[in-house]
Amino acid sequence: MKVLFMGTPDFAVTTLEKIIEAGHEVVGVVTQPDKPKGRGKAVLYTPVKEVAMAHGLPIYQPVKVREEHVIEELSKLQPDIGVIVAFGQILPQTLLDMPTYGCVNVHASLLPKYRGAAPIQWSIIDGEPTTGVTIMQMDAGLDTGDMINRVEIPIEKEETGGSLFNKLAEAGADLLIDTLRSFEEGTIVRTKQDSAASTYAARLTKELGNMDFTKSAVVLERLIRGLNPWPSAYTSLNGKTLKVWRADVELKEYGGKPGEIVELTKDAIIVQTGEQALALKEIQLEGKKRMDAGAFLRGFSIEKGTVLGQ
Repeated sequence: MKVLFMGTPDFAVTTLEKIIEAGHEVVGVVTQPDKPKGRGKAVLYTPVKEVAMAHGLPIYQPVKVREEHVIEELSKLQPDIGVIVAFGQILPQTLLDMPTYGCVNVHASLLPKYRGAAPIQWSIIDGEPTTGVTIMQMDAGLDTGDMINRVEIPIEKEETGGSLFNKLAEAGADLLIDTLRSFEEGTIVRTKQDSAASTYAARLTKELGNMDFTKSAVVLERLIRGLNPWPSAYTSLNGKTLKVWRADVELKEYGGKPGEIVELTKDAIIVQTGEQALALKEIQLEGKKRMDAGAFLRGFSIEKGTVLGQ
């Protein structure tokens, strides 16, 4: 099939590569404009652009894809189908209708649950046992189109946002290839979403990672995993930011106040929460490298009774 691919971040790369490997003709790749990075303002290409360049594919980077001249230019490619994966702009109906089979989206949740920008992380934060990928026929709404294909993926006990991201990127790419085959064979079946059952996965912010120790240890442990690697969960220790990368729930009750360090062991900093305690296992103090709590305690003086987040 002649595919118009639209995507920007790492999550989209796996799908683009699988489309190329499957022998489909990628007639164009649309990705977000390049951005300057760092003090030197060096130009940073999107991950999708890097792959497109490596394969010699035509690249388009419109500031606003909805502009008429952009749609006219893309229509000249005469795509059979548009494949959209985390592109980063809202597409107008004229663009969605332009390919022969319209546009499909690889969405990292089991729709209609977790529509929106950050379904991977919120599925962990909310304690879901499973998640997955849905291939959806796109319409003008926010992840509201008819479902075409889906695959379910279990969320493991120690799953992080990063590890689940990788699993879903791979699963979504394979599912998309199966879906393209179904389009070619004329066997596509579309199922409408139940909007009453939908939930919204809001965009992540750094502030979301600020740990509120009045919440339960279970809730905080999920927050830590969901926000690993970005934007990360954090608190403060003696006025410095302390990122928390890994923690375990402690069933023992210590009787301290929320945020209080109630015990120090050879490999953990035990902190009281609103319900049960949290054993911090991997942390990073502002200005220091990421390390196991045991290594941190051997090189940094910290006292039992210290309250985090003050």
